[in-house]
Amino acid sequence: PMSNYIDGYFFPLANKHKEAYRNAALQIASIWKEHGALEYFEFLEDGAMEGIKSFRETIPLQEDESIVFGWIIFPSKAIRDLAHEKISQDTRMTELVKPLMIPTDLIFDASRMVFNGFKPLVG
Repeated sequence: PMSNYIDGYFFPLANKHKEAYRNAALQIASIWKEHGALEYFEFLEDGAMEGIKSFRETIPLQEDESIVFGWIIFPSKAIRDLAHEKISQDTRMTELVKPLMIPTDLIFDASRMVFNGFKPLVG
């Protein structure tokens, strides 16, 4: 049986900040993997299927924003919980995230992020 655990999330990102966010996310991915993640993925939206509710309808978007959808795979929920604890104490994360959250030019607005942990169901 599968034992992996996944954190899944999506959030809006101003298109003008895509490259700055991507540069930080590449480093953030490495840190998550150091702390136990098996894989770290983030994708930028590329359209929705007609007739099906989209992520864009779930959170209010401002003009010129796109949805980032990501997930982090862990070997287990216990390792995921430990990784979250380590990440919260890792000063590299603090330094990487700080420039993304400058109120006058906000790149990442955590209050608009949708996040959940997921246990295995099929696979």
